[in-house]
Amino acid sequence: MLFKKIADNSEDNSYATTMRRKRFGFFMSLLAGVPRPLSILDVGGTQGFWERMDFTDEPGISITLINLKPQPVRYAGFTSIIGDATDLSVFSDDAFDVVFSNSVIEHVGGINEQSRMAQEVIRVGRRYFVQTPNYYFPIEPHYLFPGFQWLPLEVRAWLLNHFNLGWSRRKPTIAEARESVGSGRLLRRLYLLTFFPHTNLYEEKLAGLTKSFVVYD
Repeated sequence: MLFKKIADNSEDNSYATTMRRKRFGFFMSLLAGVPRPLSILDVGGTQGFWERMDFTDEPGISITLINLKPQPVRYAGFTSIIGDATDLSVFSDDAFDVVFSNSVIEHVGGINEQSRMAQEVIRVGRRYFVQTPNYYFPIEPHYLFPGFQWLPLEVRAWLLNHFNLGWSRRKPTIAEARESVGSGRLLRRLYLLTFFPHTNLYEEKLAGLTKSFVVYD
């Protein structure tokens, strides 16, 4: 299954933006010691994200965006290509200094697809920085519904067929709702560390609970 991200409407949420900026600050601290020129592959990202992080036209840094569909770019350092997060065979081993991915691996499919994405990230990047929400955090981050990820698929589909939930609008048919709620699979810490076995782990906290994970190396 090709990777599919839910729309970045979460950018409008001030708290989500605050957490994202804090996370990006951590990312920047890791980049500080990496020599330039520097190449970054953003798996599933948009130029808009980097704009919101005030990270455009950076000297000596090039950013390649890879998505199902081409993304608009207007800065000289950005390139957009079409591709699949689980198959980056268009790139050679260690093709990029850094592979960056924000809230994508939970959308690529089941456990096999998630494992393949992780393997590809490790293969094509000399370093990586991959963020994903925590399955056990009580508020599902896309639908903003308490415990939504723990409900049976048909219950989740019924809810989305009847209500607007978080960043997702109500789906007119149960089939569309089922496809939407079935497109994401939040990760547990154990699975993430299995996919990235030799990694560093950073846990983002909210009210003392782990809201999301970042694996980096």
